[in-house]
Amino acid sequence: MVDLLSHLGGDLRRQLYDLAHAARIRTYGRAVYLRGLIEFSNICKQNCLYCGLRSGNKSLSRYRLLPEEILNCCREGYALGYRTFVLQSGEDDWYTTEKLVLLIAAVKQLFPDAALTLSIGERDDECYSRLYAAGADRFLLRHETASANLYRSFHPTMEYENRQDRLNALQRIGYQVGAGFMVGLPDQTAADLAEDLLYLQQLQPDMIGIGPFLPHRDTPLKDELPGTVEDTLDMIALARLMVPDALIPATTAMGTAHPNGRERALQAGANVLMPNLSPMAVRAKYMLYNNKICTGDESAQCRFCLEQRVKSAGFHVDMGRGDSLKHLSRSLQEH
Repeated sequence: MVDLLSHLGGDLRRQLYDLAHAARIRTYGRAVYLRGLIEFSNICKQNCLYCGLRSGNKSLSRYRLLPEEILNCCREGYALGYRTFVLQSGEDDWYTTEKLVLLIAAVKQLFPDAALTLSIGERDDECYSRLYAAGADRFLLRHETASANLYRSFHPTMEYENRQDRLNALQRIGYQVGAGFMVGLPDQTAADLAEDLLYLQQLQPDMIGIGPFLPHRDTPLKDELPGTVEDTLDMIALARLMVPDALIPATTAMGTAHPNGRERALQAGANVLMPNLSPMAVRAKYMLYNNKICTGDESAQCRFCLEQRVKSAGFHVDMGRGDSLKHLSRSLQEH
């Protein structure tokens, strides 16, 4: 794997993308699933060195949407056709288990046919179990890097072993689970990236989020070089081949790194897009990295724009729940 990653380029790279594209056509056809993303709090107790939301960033204007504001975002998204909502935040302890349970129950009562994904960081088993029982379907928790040394160097307030333990717990409880990592972190090697891919192959997550490292001006890594689109496309393609049933987003970071980054990701094996349903007033405050795109688009405009981009890349939008094949297979076996 390290040898392959060290020699990708030219014809070999094109062959890799063609293989990944063929694999996604075999599994999911030409459908691209849209998820409505609601970034409901940029308050975070963690202090990860690469992230603009880090607790050490004192220049960031913080915000927190209240439950009714989140429900209004879901109402708008549902009217636009979205049938998956992704509730994402920093690790904000104001949102206790009790508050989250009530919020999830309210979303599912209003929209029983919609899937609900959480991306709220590390919580204990009891919390995860109660949120699942309340109706949460999926959970995104990027492992960030499968290299213990890299993880420890960038996460001073977190534990490498705990991250993987939390992913295992989410799978045990029954969530559709998403993991993933950054490409181009400072000091990251081909061996580190190989570890990421092998970890994903072992974990077999339902979803895999892969994006380039992009520096943020208010972090200790502000002067580091960003990860490249090409290296990230390589990882997306290899992830598609190694975990063929996974749902893989073409991330906003890819669109920020290159004007056609998301389209290129779709052509290299990705099959999900996550347009933003957050209120316009707060979007620019959820800045994980510099120059994030789509902070000024209305939700309806954003959906129209993405549909055109998906068509231009040779695919079509699917507004259904878009459950993973692994999950659908599990459900069939259980019934």
